[in-house]
Amino acid sequence: QVQLVESGGGSVQSGGSLRLSCVVFGYTYRYSSYCMGWFRQAPGKEREGVAAIDSDGSTSYSNSVKGRFTISRDNAKNTLYLQMNSLKPEDTAMYYCAASVGAWVASPSTLPREYEYNYWGQGTQVTVSS
Repeated sequence: QVQLVESGGGSVQSGGSLRLSCVVFGYTYRYSSYCMGWFRQAPGKEREGVAAIDSDGSTSYSNSVKGRFTISRDNAKNTLYLQMNSLKPEDTAMYYCAASVGAWVASPSTLPREYEYNYWGQGTQVTVSS
């Protein structure tokens, strides 16, 4: 069974930084082949895609985080990262990582859809105060 465990969330002031991590457990020999993504959901809002990185290292970002967030992966550690800089109050949300068996990143501004992901973590809370 594949499990994703996020960490690194917390409370920061506007302009601050956080780095989220997501470790994949189970069938780890497949990790390098997954397309990995970060999503977030703010209270009262739908979950939205934030960033994605596929098996060949291609990345994509939502317009709202482009230039501030960086997604990366360490295949040797089965770990996904999201470096978040210049945080804003509107970045406040629960952040989820997800793994997809079949998705890929078609362009830097095209995020795989939520339904394309097969496995999800439980989330880590990020709160940005003004």
